[in-house]
Amino acid sequence: MSAEPSAPLPRIGVWLIGARGSVATTAVAGCAAVTAGLHPPTGMVTETEPFADSALPPLSSLVFGGHDTVDCPLPKRAEKLAESGVLPHGLPSAVHAELTAADREIRTGGPLPGDTRTEDALIETFADDIRDFVRRGRLARAVVVNVASTEPVPEGAALPASSLYAAAALRAGCPYVNFTPSAGLHHPALADEAHASGLPYAGRDGKTGQTLLRSVLGPMFAQRALRVLAWSGTNLLGGGDGAALADPAAAAAKNAGKERALADTLGAVPEGETHIDDVPALGDWKTAWDHIAFDGFLGSRMTLQTTWQGCDSALAAPLVIDLARLLARAHEAGLSGPRPELGFYFKDPDPGSTSALAEQYGALVAFGRRLGSGI
Repeated sequence: MSAEPSAPLPRIGVWLIGARGSVATTAVAGCAAVTAGLHPPTGMVTETEPFADSALPPLSSLVFGGHDTVDCPLPKRAEKLAESGVLPHGLPSAVHAELTAADREIRTGGPLPGDTRTEDALIETFADDIRDFVRRGRLARAVVVNVASTEPVPEGAALPASSLYAAAALRAGCPYVNFTPSAGLHHPALADEAHASGLPYAGRDGKTGQTLLRSVLGPMFAQRALRVLAWSGTNLLGGGDGAALADPAAAAAKNAGKERALADTLGAVPEGETHIDDVPALGDWKTAWDHIAFDGFLGSRMTLQTTWQGCDSALAAPLVIDLARLLARAHEAGLSGPRPELGFYFKDPDPGSTSALAEQYGALVAFGRRLGSGI
């Protein structure tokens, strides 16, 4: 007797806000490359042994789409990233079909200049786009992930674009991840709606470089009883991030998460500031410097200096895929509300999460076990 054919795996949507940006393009190309066995899942925490039994959706089940206000097709964007060394040479051609399929699912975002629609009309349009994506793809569910450029801190009652998209995610019945420092679901006007939605959501501002290092070094100083006197930093950024963060208001939103990591682990924010400089020639690459002044035994003055050089898109993309898988599984399991267990991924995690990386990782692994146990 022949074995009965196995049921097809449920397909899971990943709806990216900023879907034609560097992070989104790298995530789509990277997921396709790993699924096809062209590259190992380096940097993807959910592909490590502690999460083998977490019942996460397989990479092959992920389907991508999203919103953006630019019209450069994903295959073209991937070619540009390969030219700058962000993606491996030849990868855009190898995963051209997957990039093209994702590009077909990208819808025009907004609000664009001159758009006179009300906030509710914009939210409903965006929600309809997401519902249509789920319906046409026969998806079990979709997770909305904001990877768009950083916005200034909003002033007044008007919802910024990030919050319009977040409200649309709730209206479409989708879990939501804010990988940017923008307001998103953190806008006060959305608090009640988020609470009542019954959906899981996570964090603000992905932790990929300088703050990742701070979340390791801060606890080290505290645990060794070394008194940090000053902690100063500089970020040199190119590409879209550099241009967006050239706006002082946007840079202030970005630095708030960096300061929280130090305040939480040291007990107070030490002297010093973090500066963000736009250096267009760097493209998608960044350099971050930290200078830490601290006192040791008998007042002995010492310093630690660090340099972090890397590609933010390559650091962020695997985390975006991780978060989409974890939130999809949390949604399937019936979890709702903010998920502090995912604080490992964020500069500004949800309430209830420590800012110390080792403790965050322990909470994440425990969450993975919980997801695998059926909750």
